[in-house]
Formats: sequence, structure tokens, C-alpha cells
Amino acid sequence: MSLLTELRPDLAAIAKHVKPGSRVLDIGCGDGGLMAAIESEKDCDARGLELDPAQVALCVARGLSVVQGDANTDLADYPDKAFDYAILSQTLQTATRPDLMLDELLRVGAKAFVSFPNFAHWRTRTALMMGGRMPVTRALPVTWYETQNIHHVTIEDFRDLAKAKGAMIEGSWFFANERAIGPVGANWRAEFAVFELSR
Repeated sequence: MSLLTELRPDLAAIAKHVKPGSRVLDIGCGDGGLMAAIESEKDCDARGLELDPAQVALCVARGLSVVQGDANTDLADYPDKAFDYAILSQTLQTATRPDLMLDELLRVGAKAFVSFPNFAHWRTRTALMMGGRMPVTRALPVTWYETQNIHHVTIEDFRDLAKAKGAMIEGSWFFANERAIGPVGANWRAEFAVFELSR
């Protein structure tokens, strides 16, 4: 069985569009699932940066090249264009300064993939409008005081940020109910989004 079929939908979309043989930095790599898949299926040279020491240990035990570090500060240690792709999956909203993080992604990688939960999804809007409370949904499964999310980004906010940073959007993919959906109305229909960027 292919490791690609076991990935979350946003990670599967990223893996599908990574070119074989690429040098990849997966920032906030978690358990290393994406790294393992693209190394195995696409013969990529994948490296990881992860804050959680337990996840780093898990990755290293799987034979993956992962170091413990904080993406908010440690990306500065990587040289310009050291990778073909810099990947930030569902981590942007936890960054201290997402705008500066995007600059770093596009500095260390020739291209970047960014995925994030869309805070403009209709369930989130409904929870705020009808209940007057921060939502707990499939995409945002914990209460406001437990969440690691410190910035609430929407698809349209991200498009504006990319434009302000001089980044070209080369591709975008949207997901709801664990399935890909089309781009029409994605800002209110999509639970998650993935963007491929270059500069």
C-alpha cells in the first residue's frame, strides 16, 4: 500500500505536486508522515523541523532526518534556496508572525506549500453568529483556551498576504469533509486550504 494514500487530504495534495527527486524541508513535520511518503514514493531528500521533542523522537525512530527547533526563529539558520520546497502544513496560524514566516519559507525554498484551517468556513461563521462563542468544529476541534492557533486566517486573508509579500500563487486546493472541493465559494465552503507559492 502506498504511504501517499494514508496522508491527510492537504498533505496528499502537497505530496502529489512535489516533483520527484526534490530537496524538501517540512517545517512542523509532526510524526513525519509526509516526509516518509515523499521519500518512499518520490525519491525526495526530505528534512524536517519540529518543535515537539516526542514527535522528533518518533520521526528519528522511523529513520527520518528531523531536528528539534522552533520555526519562528530557527529558519534563519538555513541558507537561501537550500531546498526546492519548503512546506508548512497547518502551522501558519500558530506562528508568532505569519507574515515573517512566509518570507522565510520563500527564502529557504524555491517554492513553498502552505496549508491552514480556514476560519471563514460556514460552520465557524455560524458558531460565532448563532452561539456567540468561538467555534469547536472538525477543523478546529479544541476550545479557544486550549488551541495552539494564535492567528485566525481565512483564504482571502492568505491571498492578500501572498500579494503583499510579492508571492505568486502557482496552485491552490480546497477541502471540506476530507474531500477536495472546487474553488468557487471556497472562502466559506472550505475547511482547509493548500497554496503553492513562489517568488
